[in-house]
Amino acid sequence: MLSLDPKELSVQVLQKYLQNAVAPRPICFASTISKDGAPNLAPFSFFNIFSSNPPIVVFSPALSGRTGASKDTLDNVLVVPEVVVNMVNYNMVHQMSLASSPFPKGVNEFIKAGFTPVASELVKPFRVKESPVQMECKVIEVKRLGTQGGAGNLVICEVIRIHIQDEVLKEDKNIDTKKIDLVSRMGDNWYCRASGESLFEVEKPITTIGIGIDGFPDSIKHSKVLTGNNLGLLGSVEALPAQEELTEYKRTAKAFSSEEEKHTYAKSLLEANKVKEAWLALLS
Repeated sequence: MLSLDPKELSVQVLQKYLQNAVAPRPICFASTISKDGAPNLAPFSFFNIFSSNPPIVVFSPALSGRTGASKDTLDNVLVVPEVVVNMVNYNMVHQMSLASSPFPKGVNEFIKAGFTPVASELVKPFRVKESPVQMECKVIEVKRLGTQGGAGNLVICEVIRIHIQDEVLKEDKNIDTKKIDLVSRMGDNWYCRASGESLFEVEKPITTIGIGIDGFPDSIKHSKVLTGNNLGLLGSVEALPAQEELTEYKRTAKAFSSEEEKHTYAKSLLEANKVKEAWLALLS
């Protein structure tokens, strides 16, 4: 295993490792405005939500790793503490990338990248019409993390208005994960598209407490067939099948010639999300 001391790496090399390892990252397409009223638009993948009450998003425009210079976005929010966070979907990813070009100070990225500015309701910066979700925000704090090139600046924002395109909503007015078609940032030139086979569901254990893997029989816990994901799914059940169910199952269950065959069959059931049936097979 490669082990590294961040202090022994250059900023560029360290950032490359971090961005390839911590991914995919959502993209904050930040619209800001200068004290003179000049619009600015720039994407940042050091970004996420951090609270729902109050609704807080945080993004970080880092100082240039090459020159140490600050970005227009950071300069703007320090004098006009407002921003619109526009989410990025697949239909606009190339325009968004174009907007990230190192244009000279004062260039309007809305015009350069072909985006449509829309007046916000509560803040001065414009919204991006093409964005599926646009969040008007007040900047409540900018926390500097350093003064050298590569240092981040946490722009902590409170969301005060949310605009959502009708096209990405379900009938119940919630956002449809498949329709919104979001993209996220990986390392180097790579992006990730949240659609198709890249989407999968894992039921969250909000109100249930699984039995856990620690109580499994050793033959299952140390199976050469079942994967970590298989074991996690088995451990998510709140209770093992009752003895009556197991007795009934054994009456018609197929016979296995080996533990490996039994585990392989259980694995196929788990891949079909038939967790109870998998347990019955394993315990038979």
